[in-house]
Amino acid sequence: MGVELVLAYVAVLLAMASTVAFATDPTQLQDFCVGVNNPVEGVFVNGLFCLNPAQVTAEHFLFKGLNIAGNTNNKQGSNVTLVNAAKLPGLNTLGISIARIDFAPYGLNPPHTHPRATEILTVIEGTLYVGFVTSNSANGTNQLFAKVLNQGDVFVFPQGLIHFQLNIGKTPAVSISGLSSQNPGVITVANAVFGATPPISIDVLTKAFQVDNWVIRYIEGQF
Repeated sequence: MGVELVLAYVAVLLAMASTVAFATDPTQLQDFCVGVNNPVEGVFVNGLFCLNPAQVTAEHFLFKGLNIAGNTNNKQGSNVTLVNAAKLPGLNTLGISIARIDFAPYGLNPPHTHPRATEILTVIEGTLYVGFVTSNSANGTNQLFAKVLNQGDVFVFPQGLIHFQLNIGKTPAVSISGLSSQNPGVITVANAVFGATPPISIDVLTKAFQVDNWVIRYIEGQF
């Protein structure tokens, strides 16, 4: 009887754990999804509609072109080629995507976050200085975790945390990243803060950054 009671207790605990594990909503695949009562008004879903399996071909699981270097002729000197479910339909519901990042000499993939994905990066060519910053600690500080990566090195950027990659070499660099969402999203910090439409109130920004109005206006002018 003692053994039966223990087994029953274990079964209850497993059932409770299973209930807790599946009680939350699935991870969102877009910034928001406003509910509508009339389905005719609905345009977007949390993901993509599924193709009839009878119409699926091998082409739906294939993407070509990740071997082609991206154009790094821009202010940052970098280019991200993201392959997500929008470009590779077979990724829909699978929870992954991949990206190639090209860097000009001293090019930067500026501080940004992926609200819906953890990123794991591998250096294919060149030398990168990479890092991420933790969320606010109890005492209000943020810790930087950073390393210099060489060819073949791997680094992980946890979901939602601000991170960056900088080519510190005199030659171009290339990396490949795997992301744990079919639509990881990206928020480039400087663009979001200083280039939002409509713009964030200058009163907010001057107080947040503790600088004069002209400094904020100058930075906004860059975006």
